[in-house]
Amino acid sequence: MRQALGKGLDALLPKIQQAPDQAPKPFKVPIGKIRPNHMQPRKNFDPERLSELAATIKEYGIAQPIVVTYDESSKTYEIVAGERRLRAAELAGLKEVDVVVRSVDTDRKRLALALIENLQREGLNPIEEAHGYLRLMKEAQINQSQLTSLVGKSKSAISNTLRLLELPEDMQKALEFGRITEGHARALLMVADPMEKQRLFAMLLEHKMSVRELEDLARSIQDAPAQAPAPVKRSTSGPSKEKSPEIRDMENNLQHLLGTKVEIKTRKDPSAGTISIHYYSTTDFDRILDILNK
Repeated sequence: MRQALGKGLDALLPKIQQAPDQAPKPFKVPIGKIRPNHMQPRKNFDPERLSELAATIKEYGIAQPIVVTYDESSKTYEIVAGERRLRAAELAGLKEVDVVVRSVDTDRKRLALALIENLQREGLNPIEEAHGYLRLMKEAQINQSQLTSLVGKSKSAISNTLRLLELPEDMQKALEFGRITEGHARALLMVADPMEKQRLFAMLLEHKMSVRELEDLARSIQDAPAQAPAPVKRSTSGPSKEKSPEIRDMENNLQHLLGTKVEIKTRKDPSAGTISIHYYSTTDFDRILDILNK
């Protein structure tokens, strides 16, 4: 279970905590008059969990009113916290829901409430959580140390979550949509070389590796001694030829097929040469052999 909200909320949201409408009585509002929170940190709502919540709401109703603000000009309400509950209520066929109105006069306070509620309810995936932290620090003009007291999490936990944003976009998307776990993502972060990281990611998706297997392979890649650059041979007959587009295409195709680094070197006669296939552990070696033997 996540820790409760830290004491830092008093400093960030004093007007919300001390306002006279802090604990107003809930009242019913038509769903059509409620619009989403434009500062909502969560971007994806799991359809299966939404359906489960809808079934619960259909049978027992909404246990906790949705927190909203009121816009006098449009006569509508904007969600501060509870968008998932609203979506589930609509899915359950409800026409109106219980709400409580609060005064939230800045976007940073609206973001803080939405983020904190989602964090406490475990409603955010790790990428959304990381983006939420960044936005909250920017909007509230606070640092990581201040954020720890605000959300009730350790500085190391927040730092580790923020590090996930260092992953390439395709890996972030895989984590966001549940194709890989946060443990897998952290193992990928262990590999500094972008090409090796992509190779490892492809292996993970293809072979459904466990976090431990991925960590072991990531360590073996990082611990592998760097190859010393080959001495430059000075030629009296002019500069050496670069690899042709055809050779580079073949390298790329083999790398995609084998899921590892492949180098092709041709001799003076381009009809002969060598193919180097890299591996980083006995498990990796056996995997490549299995592919070659098929």
